[in-house]
Amino acid sequence: MMNIGIAGTGYVGLVTGVCLAEVGHHVTCLDVSQEKIDMLKGGHSPIFEPGLDDMLQKNIREERLHFTTDRSEAYENKELIFIAVGTPEGENGKADLSYVKTAAREIAASITNDVVIVTKSTVPVGTNEMVEDTVKAHGSAYQVHAVSNPEFLREGNAIHDAFHGDRIVIGGNHQPAVEKVAELYAPFDIPIVRTDTKSAELIKYASNAFLATKISFINEIANICEITGANVEAVAQGMGLDKRIGTQFLKAGIGFGGSCFPKDTKALTSMSAEAGYEFRMLNAVLEVNELQHNKLMEKANEYSAIEKGTKAAVLGLAFKPNTDDTRDTPAIRIIEELQRQGADIVAYDPIATDKMKEVFPDLTYTNSLEEAVNGAETAFIITDWAQIKEQTPAFFTKHMKRPLIFDGRNCFDPGEMVSGGVHYHSIGRSGNSFRMTMST
Repeated sequence: MMNIGIAGTGYVGLVTGVCLAEVGHHVTCLDVSQEKIDMLKGGHSPIFEPGLDDMLQKNIREERLHFTTDRSEAYENKELIFIAVGTPEGENGKADLSYVKTAAREIAASITNDVVIVTKSTVPVGTNEMVEDTVKAHGSAYQVHAVSNPEFLREGNAIHDAFHGDRIVIGGNHQPAVEKVAELYAPFDIPIVRTDTKSAELIKYASNAFLATKISFINEIANICEITGANVEAVAQGMGLDKRIGTQFLKAGIGFGGSCFPKDTKALTSMSAEAGYEFRMLNAVLEVNELQHNKLMEKANEYSAIEKGTKAAVLGLAFKPNTDDTRDTPAIRIIEELQRQGADIVAYDPIATDKMKEVFPDLTYTNSLEEAVNGAETAFIITDWAQIKEQTPAFFTKHMKRPLIFDGRNCFDPGEMVSGGVHYHSIGRSGNSFRMTMST
């Protein structure tokens, strides 16, 4: 088992650290926030991720997982040091590498032996070379090799993905360093893709951009379905049965959000532009997604659903279920437009309320779905939480003053909702039920 240091206790760094400790490695995680470190030492995660708190507490008890603000404690006598700091969206969509550069300088000043630096952060092509050069330029007397090891963790499923992922990508130009990282991951028993550094860096961006493309594509198909009277769910299922296409990420809605797809897609277009190539397809993907965020409000305006003082329930604030991440969630756009039109908003989310309060501190929030829709004249479904999807038409007709629903995630069967007395509008289904059958 190895001694590991990790720079950053955000989503990627914390999940990586906890899972590496779970398989027996000794892990020390570094963060600049004393408040966050104290919270982690107490066995509580600052992010919501199913199963993370239990695994965190277990590995602290078994003394394989440690947290510190002391760079020496994090980096001295380590075999591998992970960089898992944020790479937020910068100017013109370009990835901001300032935190990565700072981490590289601090590693250079703190290491006490030869070390492999593993870049877990999502970074543009050439970043690992920059990390290696930065450490050398800051006077480190030790041999350092940088290896790219991008993460493929889905928020809400990160623990499962860490132990049951499709692949582990390790990219480096120094074979012993690559094999050292491969040895680290041996207990996970997941296929390992070994490649050069630059290809590994690009794999992460290409993967996320492709999935974003599938989402924007099916949303464009949904828009055609609404015009022609077709049903996007039937189209998606018929497409997805083709093994070359697959069913995943063919679920129509109001567009993608979160910390990865928007940022990484923009970063890839920016990276391409810097290299002298215009990535026209991804520019279109981003444009479609931007327009898709407006779909529910367009439908609401078409039916004159919102007037000044209308009570509107916003159901779901996170960009997807099983996370408290509200970055680039379509809920932001909808709340802003509802506020502009003078609606009286009540917002519901089982997990993400505190995060959204950072964006809209004066909004009325509730942790009760019933309270959110009680007396509402319209409701906007933004996140397909199980708590929402399990409701029946009777729930809405009982509690809403006017059961008018605009569903951005196609949570319900349109026929059942309409026959149950709900004025129901979804994405790409034209108000029709969908029952697809197959025979052999």
